[in-house]
Amino acid sequence: MTKYFFVFCTLFLGHLVDVAAQASNTSRLKIEDIMKGDDFIGHRPSNVLWATDQSAIYFDWNPEMAYSDSLYSYNLNSKNIEKVGFLEAQKLPATQKVDHPTLNKSVYTKNGNIFLLDNATGKSLAITKTKERESNPHFTENGKKVAFVNGSNVFSWDMDNGVLEQLTDFVEQVAEDSKRSEKDEWLYQDQLELFGVLRQRKEKKELGEQITKKMEALEPLPIATGKKQVINQTISPNGRYISFVLMDSPKNKSTMVPHFVTESGYTEEQTTRTKVGDELPTYEMFVYDTKKRTQYNVVLDSLEGLNDVPEFMQDYPDKTYQNENPIGRIPSPTWHPEGEKAILDIQASNYKNRWLVLLDAKTGKIELLDRQHDEAWIAGPGITGWFDGGDLGWMPDGKSIWYKSEKTGYSHLYTMDMNGKNKKALTSGNFEVYDPFISKDKKRWYFTVNKNHPGDRQFYTMPLKGGRMEQLTQWEGRNDVTLSPDETQMAILHSYSNKPTELYLQGNPLFGDTSEPTTITNSNTKAFNSYDWKDPKVITFSASDGAMVHARLYTPKLEVKNNAAVIFVHGAGYLQNAHKWWSSYYREYMFHNLLVDNGYTVLDIDYRGSAGYGRDWRTGIYRHMGGKDLSDQVDGANYLVKNYGVDPDKIGIYGGSYGGFITLMGMFNAPETFSAGAAIRSVGDWAAYNHSYTAHILNTPVADSLAYKRSSPIYFAEGLEGKLLILHGMVDDNVHFQDMVRLSQRLIELGKENWEMAVYPVERHGFVEPSSWTDEYKRIFKLFEETLTD
Repeated sequence: MTKYFFVFCTLFLGHLVDVAAQASNTSRLKIEDIMKGDDFIGHRPSNVLWATDQSAIYFDWNPEMAYSDSLYSYNLNSKNIEKVGFLEAQKLPATQKVDHPTLNKSVYTKNGNIFLLDNATGKSLAITKTKERESNPHFTENGKKVAFVNGSNVFSWDMDNGVLEQLTDFVEQVAEDSKRSEKDEWLYQDQLELFGVLRQRKEKKELGEQITKKMEALEPLPIATGKKQVINQTISPNGRYISFVLMDSPKNKSTMVPHFVTESGYTEEQTTRTKVGDELPTYEMFVYDTKKRTQYNVVLDSLEGLNDVPEFMQDYPDKTYQNENPIGRIPSPTWHPEGEKAILDIQASNYKNRWLVLLDAKTGKIELLDRQHDEAWIAGPGITGWFDGGDLGWMPDGKSIWYKSEKTGYSHLYTMDMNGKNKKALTSGNFEVYDPFISKDKKRWYFTVNKNHPGDRQFYTMPLKGGRMEQLTQWEGRNDVTLSPDETQMAILHSYSNKPTELYLQGNPLFGDTSEPTTITNSNTKAFNSYDWKDPKVITFSASDGAMVHARLYTPKLEVKNNAAVIFVHGAGYLQNAHKWWSSYYREYMFHNLLVDNGYTVLDIDYRGSAGYGRDWRTGIYRHMGGKDLSDQVDGANYLVKNYGVDPDKIGIYGGSYGGFITLMGMFNAPETFSAGAAIRSVGDWAAYNHSYTAHILNTPVADSLAYKRSSPIYFAEGLEGKLLILHGMVDDNVHFQDMVRLSQRLIELGKENWEMAVYPVERHGFVEPSSWTDEYKRIFKLFEETLTD
């Protein structure tokens, strides 16, 4: 009884302290309001799709504040916006479509079924309507048929006669003819010699088997897969060759996440991901020749540098590097229009090589076109990323290939011929190229670049062979453009630092239209519009190693300035937040406005490892998370002290996910800089995180233990001096709650008392409940008020 009374008193007193802390908020903004997110701001338009006749623009929106977004349309003639009914929405094509090579038709997947779209009339025809889910539709037989995947197998549908044909027959095991022993073979032959009726029956049976074999020759060849999974099945444009990959996934131990607050009233367990360093899947690629009914392996063991020892092994002179499975993912090939050749985009399992390979479908032989190597890891916009292949394709002449590379230190657009020769950079400069595609007339490129400023993305066009880039959008910030079918108009999702995303319509200047964009949506709520949202200044400061660091700066009015500062650390690592568009961290942006109203200076840094600044910035954290990415935060704090009158004893730091990790490292390894820190959904030990993210940056714990020990906060917990607040969802299936439980045990054993933890029983990695967001940020505000102000 005494124990529970003590807990009640502790909670009650904590509530009183919380109320007192919130009373100190002098801003018009209230935490409980801004933590409602879109319900406070207004729900934003997204997922733009043009009507095939260009009469309307479709987009997802939720101006009614309903449970979820609905589909809306904007009529270009009437200028009216209307909500699209459910049945009508089901008839519309999907956003992602595959165009016919010559006819004005497209195929797409919607709700697990395949559809053929006539772009001239806007009418769709259902090719499949099954409970099973079909995928990967594409044209074949030189555009006469539509191929798709159902289950593991590839099917084709003839557009002329409607015949559906199964093209592959993947089976776990192919039946083999049983062989008689030597003794049984003697008896068999003896019986045939003795009895004529047996000989006659045998001859009749063999005739029947011959007919059966002739019939089987008209069917797909049974291909044994064993226990392996068939993935990335595609058929060549000429319909003859089918490529596929067999993936063998080992059984690694998964982490169990308990759910304590459940409908059943019982504790329930969720099976989640494995940990970094587990055994990886193996990938083997094959080509099936439907004409010859043969299949053969695409041998990749001769790739240049495949078995090279990575540079980091120089730190382990007494250790032998072992990698028995050097081939990583093999995405679907990009077929040549004639169907005899294809480009393969292959990644090494240790992420340090990318190979662009020309496949000869007739023989299964390969020819290396381009090897991209990085001693850290291969990535960058449009280059082999975390989970899939990069941007590439065939040029209209059919003789050359386009692709992306960081050869100059930034992700740019290149071409080369089919022999891997005559490589040419179509774009160059200290900027990144995003989402390139070729115009319908095959004469120009369209793409987005941050040429004007790393934090400003504009839509451009350029001649097919390179040359002058022409900017087509005009407003500073971010401009995500969806071109009309004839490319004469642009539907633009635009936002600025203090102006959330809205949908606009603008004529394409390439066709002589220089008019201003027309506003289509007005999504802001009255509550959001009633506040004068600050436009943070995008600045640069010099890091201790001389690098120029970009950041967002929020400064308070002199009459309320308290000489305290808060540094926000964005998550994901490879993400950009010191930009000039509406942040995906919009709750944090609004919280920063509240902090500034209360006298704080706020700095939001694109530290080493952030996106938008090229290869060297991207890989600046290789083998040492919590190195330069942390020193950038410390240098930012020093910049504020030197230039903005911030008291060096009144600096706090906070962030979520990767930002929570940096907060922990800051509190443990830079206690002289940070007096308080709030670590949200933080990684405490990188050895406990997933493979696909962590192994890119730190290799694996077994191979590169030094990288993990110098990058994981749990090894530096003894350095804690300031006040630390840990906040974590208990059902986080990305960064497991176990991470912070282990860290708390470490802090307990170290005798640290200047920390506390707030847990959220029903929240995963990304919080969804406004009550959780509110509780979280009230605690963070309370932390800064109590530790950074007088």
